[in-house]
Amino acid sequence: MAAGLHPLAPHHLPAFITAPGETDTLMIVTGVFLLLAVLGVGLLFLRLHTLPERMAHKSQKLQFEIVAVLGLLALFTHVHLFWVAGLLLALIEIPDFSGLFGRMAHALERIAGVAPRSTGGDDAAAQAQPDPRPIEKVGSTANEGGQGHA
Repeated sequence: MAAGLHPLAPHHLPAFITAPGETDTLMIVTGVFLLLAVLGVGLLFLRLHTLPERMAHKSQKLQFEIVAVLGLLALFTHVHLFWVAGLLLALIEIPDFSGLFGRMAHALERIAGVAPRSTGGDDAAAQAQPDPRPIEKVGSTANEGGQGHA
């Protein structure tokens, strides 16, 4: 007996339907596409997730470390506010106040006549000596005798 098609079966089958015992090409192509799509989306997510850290990398060390910790918190807790806070912190240029505060402290020590503290550097002995220059008081000018400007 010859195995023929059932009289109600369609005579033309679509290309994605395979015969028994043959390789299902559509399933293999779909599996490879799905694997590449998952890897691509995962890499895109990680690239986007590390955006604040990459932006803060060229900034100060403390700012970079805070942004990195916020990124890790966002990754492990799934609280997106940490990521937003890290991104905003990475975008902000924090000024370096250490030099400004140091200059202010040295100026106040000089005004008060106190010997500056040694910083532990090579010129610590030079900094320990008080400044021999006289300190002018604010408001003292050459015409203190009540003479006004002409």
